[in-house]
Amino acid sequence: MVLNFIKEIIFLLMTMVGTLGNIFVSVNYMFSWWGGPEKKPVHLILIHLAFTHIIILLARELPAPIAVFGLINFLDDIRCKIFLYLQRVARGVSICTSGLLTVVQAIIISPRASGWRRLRPKSAWHILPFFSFFWILNALIGVNLIYSVTTTSLNVSELKNGDNYCYFMIEIQKTKWIILPLMVLRDAVFQGAMGGASGYMVLLLHKHHQHVLYLQNSKLLYRTLPELRAAQSVLLLMLCFLFFYWADCAFSLFLSLSFVGNYWIVNIQKFLAVGYATFSPIVLIHRDRLLSECCHVQ
Repeated sequence: MVLNFIKEIIFLLMTMVGTLGNIFVSVNYMFSWWGGPEKKPVHLILIHLAFTHIIILLARELPAPIAVFGLINFLDDIRCKIFLYLQRVARGVSICTSGLLTVVQAIIISPRASGWRRLRPKSAWHILPFFSFFWILNALIGVNLIYSVTTTSLNVSELKNGDNYCYFMIEIQKTKWIILPLMVLRDAVFQGAMGGASGYMVLLLHKHHQHVLYLQNSKLLYRTLPELRAAQSVLLLMLCFLFFYWADCAFSLFLSLSFVGNYWIVNIQKFLAVGYATFSPIVLIHRDRLLSECCHVQ
């Protein structure tokens, strides 16, 4: 009991840190958006990503401390469905938005003679339809949760989800074999776009860096150029996503294949599931100036 209470306090602190960090990031880029002379698509995407992460953190972590502090009745059947559905949809939107972020950044810094340059958004507002598409797509993919999730107050012919308040019903588990391929396809498409765009962007920045070193005084060898630091920022954010995503997948697969859920494995998986949403604002806050420089690279 004490161990569970400590665990939930830790997750609650993570939620608070991640939520405050994402709020700070969104507010920071909102000021840049409204105060700057030019509306940058990357700023709008980062605001949307931070907003999505706030939803993930609150939807996943609020029910547990609510239950620990004796408010289990708060989590009736409807609210249980809402929390898990929002968590699933927002996680998918986060994956899509991260892929869009790297693609847009790669297009912005592509050479003027490149064919990719023609795909550059004419206005930041042209990004908004992508956000609508992401939410609709993931809302449809996660719609099975509305029918397969229930609470412990109902009958016991259910499969536990890892917490003590929401369950997946066994009789509807077969629908996951319809939804799972769609989720895998979505993740493969957007992670492929993320990896390709990030690699292309780093290659461009590396070439630009080498060109500058060739033209300028050798003293620049001892300086870190803004373009190189911007590439490091993009790589760091991408690696942050990939680490938490694949580690979460590995632990989730292990749990799904094991008949008995290990207490520590279950909680490590919960930590990994919210890791990107928690630590990505820390990366952005630390590298904020550098990401802004990346937006200006032409």
